[in-house]
Amino acid sequence: MKTTPLWPDTAKMPKFARLRKDLRVDVIVIGGGITGITAAYLLRKSGASVALLERGRLNSGETAHTTAHLTYVTDTRLSELVQRFGRSHAQAVWDAGLAAQRQIHQIAEDERIDCEFRWVPGYLHAPPRKGPEEASSLQTEARLAVELGFDAIYLDEVPLMRVPGIAFADQAKFNPAKYLRGLSRVLREEGCHVFENTEASSVEIDPPRVQANDQTIHGKYVVIATHVPLQGATDTASAALFQTKLASYNTYAVGTKITPDVLPEASFWDTGSPYFYLRIDRHKDHDYAILGGADHKTGQARDPEKHYERVEKRLRQLFPKASIDHRWSGQVVETNDGLPYIGETAPRQFVATGFSGNGMTFGTLGAMMASDAFAGRRNPWSSLFDVHRKTLFGGTWNYLKENKDYPYYMLKQLLEKPSANSLRNVARGEGNVVLLDGKKMAAYRDAKGKMSVKSAVCPHMGCIVRWNSAEKTWDCPCHGSRFMATGEVMAGPAEAPLSDPKEKE
Repeated sequence: MKTTPLWPDTAKMPKFARLRKDLRVDVIVIGGGITGITAAYLLRKSGASVALLERGRLNSGETAHTTAHLTYVTDTRLSELVQRFGRSHAQAVWDAGLAAQRQIHQIAEDERIDCEFRWVPGYLHAPPRKGPEEASSLQTEARLAVELGFDAIYLDEVPLMRVPGIAFADQAKFNPAKYLRGLSRVLREEGCHVFENTEASSVEIDPPRVQANDQTIHGKYVVIATHVPLQGATDTASAALFQTKLASYNTYAVGTKITPDVLPEASFWDTGSPYFYLRIDRHKDHDYAILGGADHKTGQARDPEKHYERVEKRLRQLFPKASIDHRWSGQVVETNDGLPYIGETAPRQFVATGFSGNGMTFGTLGAMMASDAFAGRRNPWSSLFDVHRKTLFGGTWNYLKENKDYPYYMLKQLLEKPSANSLRNVARGEGNVVLLDGKKMAAYRDAKGKMSVKSAVCPHMGCIVRWNSAEKTWDCPCHGSRFMATGEVMAGPAEAPLSDPKEKE
């Protein structure tokens, strides 16, 4: 069984060189996932000169770890959106997701990208053994969706699940690696400047410029399309406040071949918290099922293996003969009110984040809105997803609920004893927080016995990272930053790696 995402095995991304000289363009895009690549594509097609910067390889971050559902149905129930924002705004949220789906489909057709795009039904359903008690609320949700103009129907029994649910038409799915491979080739053909292994070290806005690889790119506009936005030109206090509106969660996925033509090619997700989500793909000689779920706040699970076990158990309840060939984890970013943050955090600095379980649709939408913002075009969703919007109604409670974790973990970690007091206690292929010379260190020994020792202090806000034995990463329990076993940044909000023991913390 492979412990890496399925998608990179299905499509090899083209390679691009490092940035090696100064450059001048119209727009600088930072981040080589679906948001950044799509933004670069749309901006270039509109006539702008673009430089796209990716810290590692294109499509090596969270986009590669998705299960790639394309749905306008948000994690937050439609009835909750209506209560928080009103009927017209709730409808606008779902309309935005549908617009993003259609944008992906249109790009795939225009550029002749064979990315296995399919329009499929999506089923929201009750969890196992909870059908009768959720039937009434699902009926209400279906009626509301129809009233707001969406194609939905209540079912007494959803296919495969055998519990009540709602069938939504016009959902979709695709292969994100094949899609982004196609887009990347178009960027090369269109003369877009694409750079891999190029980390943005600083962002300035007056005038716009980005430092990377000791080079400077000058521009007129900056799009920050990283999973968690870089601080960029935003002042420290504003960036810290913005971060409190975001919460990072780990989610787990497994994949298996199943008997062909038995089930509809479709997407499924239940009403649990956290919920399980399933997609069924049709291939020539087999079907393939990807099941995900068992989410938890990043850095706050003592044994990630148990979360994989929950997903695998659920998969075998659905497919008793399943032989899992892939398993992987990803990270989603939730917001305090259930909507993404898309817009300018500073003049001429655009960000998009907080996509929850709708990363492919809201990521694409963020790219569409970034292109409009640079061109000065009016976008129908700019106010709704404004990064400076005021929290409404239930969002206030969620804001407080998510941020109670930070002081709790800061205090707890001051009192918590390291898991080891000697490097000799660190086994091969494992990591431990070790107390060395009175400081907590993140010690990792690779399979050959080579030791890496870094500070265990997260450079973002000073929490102590934890070893994730399932993913071989260091995870921060306060704000969800993740680091490779040897200390390099995998996911923000931290922008710097775990420091060397000799560096000042």
